[in-house]
Amino acid sequence: MYFTNKNNFFHGIMFHHFHDGKTHLKSQGSISKDEFYKIIKFIGRNNILDADIFFSRLKENSLSDRDVCFTFDDGIKCQFDIALPILEDLQIKSFFFVYTSMFEGEPDNLEVFRYFRMNYFEHINIFYEKFYEKLDRDLNKFFISKKNQIIQKKIISPYYSEEDIRFRLIRDEFLEKKDYERLMFKMFDDYKFNYRDHYSKLFFSANDLNQLDKLGHSIGFHSHNHPTLITKLSFLEQKQEYIKCINIISKILNKPKKYLNFMSYPNGNYNNDTLKILKSLKIELGFRHNMSIDMSNENFKINNTKLEIARQNHSTILNQIKEENFE
Repeated sequence: MYFTNKNNFFHGIMFHHFHDGKTHLKSQGSISKDEFYKIIKFIGRNNILDADIFFSRLKENSLSDRDVCFTFDDGIKCQFDIALPILEDLQIKSFFFVYTSMFEGEPDNLEVFRYFRMNYFEHINIFYEKFYEKLDRDLNKFFISKKNQIIQKKIISPYYSEEDIRFRLIRDEFLEKKDYERLMFKMFDDYKFNYRDHYSKLFFSANDLNQLDKLGHSIGFHSHNHPTLITKLSFLEQKQEYIKCINIISKILNKPKKYLNFMSYPNGNYNNDTLKILKSLKIELGFRHNMSIDMSNENFKINNTKLEIARQNHSTILNQIKEENFE
């Protein structure tokens, strides 16, 4: 049974990567079409609301505890190729949250970096080993200083291993973005990886976005450049990230900007500045990336505001399915 005392409240289900063993290879966190069908069956098709219905009921404060919706982040091509036919087969209309630098021909490198570390190494930990060799820095003091943060992140995002969390801390906090990217491009050279050759199978095109819209799915925004830690940006820089994303989606879909009033946070990252920006833009729905309560804030609760709606990661559901031997 999907609903327990830990998730018996309305929320989104968050998806990113899918694999088919052909164009889209299996990687850490990716799921197959069969696993996707199994997740839908386990949740119960009747509990899954179309995105527009979820949104309208949220505004009306009429969502029930067992109402969920599907959300897809980052405009990743495998979602279009593998998940979309299943959504159409079962008539599930979903939220697709996209960042927009990809539509200007210069997507943020987050996805190509992921593709590289998942497909050019026998195991993700081998990539981490090579990455730290290339970095060649003493990280012991940094990791010691981040001990509590690592523990808390593991609680909030149990689908990450401790090595995954450590790597993300180095990427997002220890290094400046330009230094991290410089190091990754050196590794590309070492492995003769031409990242631009992979754009077409990694990212949505404008035509894909229009097709999703015509099929009745709900397109939302996710920032322009997908910063891994958007809270490191100033108020104005954050606002520019979101405004540019809204403007580009509005132009591609030929829709007024006022219709783009839902979003998800890149890497689940936001702060009070972000919330102020979204309120000023009259955004009515925002999705977090986890189901946890911020224990440091006594006023925080699940679905704290309409801009902080919880989401369950699909990997958590797959683990629940295995534990219950669900068929």
